[in-house]
Amino acid sequence: MKRIGLLSDTHGYWDEKYRKYFSECDEIWHAGDIGTVEVADKLAEIAPLRAVYGNIDGGDLRYMFGEKYRFKCEDVDVLMKHIGGYPGRYDASIRGLIYASPPRLFISGHSHMLKVMYDKTLNCLHINPGAAGQYGFHKVRTLVRFVIDGSEIKDLEVIELGDKVSGVAEAQLRP
Repeated sequence: MKRIGLLSDTHGYWDEKYRKYFSECDEIWHAGDIGTVEVADKLAEIAPLRAVYGNIDGGDLRYMFGEKYRFKCEDVDVLMKHIGGYPGRYDASIRGLIYASPPRLFISGHSHMLKVMYDKTLNCLHINPGAAGQYGFHKVRTLVRFVIDGSEIKDLEVIELGDKVSGVAEAQLRP
């Protein structure tokens, strides 16, 4: 059994709430737009980090993490990509791979919109954890926790971190 903490779109923003909510997790997964190596390092101090880079991530993060990441967690085949779309609207950059070899769990970020959807056609669960950082149009910052036990994905929790800072303060937080 693995307890997973999932987040995306931190855009270089660190919140001590990440530590609070992920301290009991066995692994942390970041679905891209990490923003800084420092954020990745702090997450990795809490639990082993699996991540992909996002469209705002620079060369240092692109060197550390790939654009796509496919791996097994317990008995679940996982595919993660920052820009991935969602069931019925997969991004062209990943659509061929998803249809040719469907994962059991597909993780993406980028949209800043929390989505948990099941693709009945592919027998695949899709999770986008929304955005945990300050930058972007989202109103509430979110993360997700869940458990993978053998081939079962269960006990999914959506955690609201609170409203993001708006206006002038938001502009100052941009990487």
